[in-house]
Amino acid sequence: MKRVHVAAAVIRGDDGQILIARRPDDKHQGGLWEFPGGKVEEGETVLAALSRELHEELGIRVDAARPLIQVRHDYSDKHVLLDVWEVSRFTGEPHGAEGQPLAWVSPRQLGDYQFPVANRPIVAAARLPAHYLITPEGLDGPELLAGVRAAVAGGIRLIQLRAPAMFDAQYRDLAVDVQGLCAGKAQLMLKGPLEWLGDFPAAGWHLTAEQLRKYAGKGRPLAEGRWLAASCHSAEELELATRIGADFVTLSPLQATESHPDAQPLGWEQATQLLQGFNQPCYLLGGVGPQHLEQAWQAGAQGVAGIRAFWPR
Repeated sequence: MKRVHVAAAVIRGDDGQILIARRPDDKHQGGLWEFPGGKVEEGETVLAALSRELHEELGIRVDAARPLIQVRHDYSDKHVLLDVWEVSRFTGEPHGAEGQPLAWVSPRQLGDYQFPVANRPIVAAARLPAHYLITPEGLDGPELLAGVRAAVAGGIRLIQLRAPAMFDAQYRDLAVDVQGLCAGKAQLMLKGPLEWLGDFPAAGWHLTAEQLRKYAGKGRPLAEGRWLAASCHSAEELELATRIGADFVTLSPLQATESHPDAQPLGWEQATQLLQGFNQPCYLLGGVGPQHLEQAWQAGAQGVAGIRAFWPR
């Protein structure tokens, strides 16, 4: 069965809200909500197809757009490749030119709408930021709290509390305080035994590669609606992350780093190849920072993750 190439758009307004449209009842996956777009015609670039479709469907012209995520999905009656771009600037007032209902919703509200199964990774990508901060080692509790407070004030919206040298009790106490700092402002991702999951209901969980291998065959360890991430370093681990139902992953090390001098870096070319077959948002990690964001997007990544690159100085 031939794979249908579809260009789709996450259209973001000046206030951060996202435009979605409801599919006609008589179409494939009718009645569900979707991100606007349509088929890429023979010989057409994705951006050209997206611009054409958004003009036909919504009456707008695209002024600024960049790749967000590619999703391959096989329905029983159709195989699709969703080539999703984020549209950050456009001209015109969007309206349902084909009679389709539209809605502007906040990223958090996307989870309240029913989308086709293939759109689930797009919903995750639309809700996630481009930067993922991982806390540095070797700091005590007050230093970590001060840094997290400054990072949140500076606009960081996704934070992993990583403190491998701490005793469990210290880490848990610190997690309570960091959770308070992040409340309503940033998503906190914790690391540790899955037995702790029930004690931090507002936090997401970031699995180590070891945990990923241990639990992948047992299904998703926490409910839908809570963020689940995993550390990956190979095609095999990306496959395990898919199997366990991870919402996003980190892929590392992209480049050589001081913290892991013995690890063999993937390099941009190999990372790009690995992401071509992966359907979830991915942050590239290891020797990258904000200056590599455009390159990460072109490689197929959600963005970049870092320790020193994002930690307030």
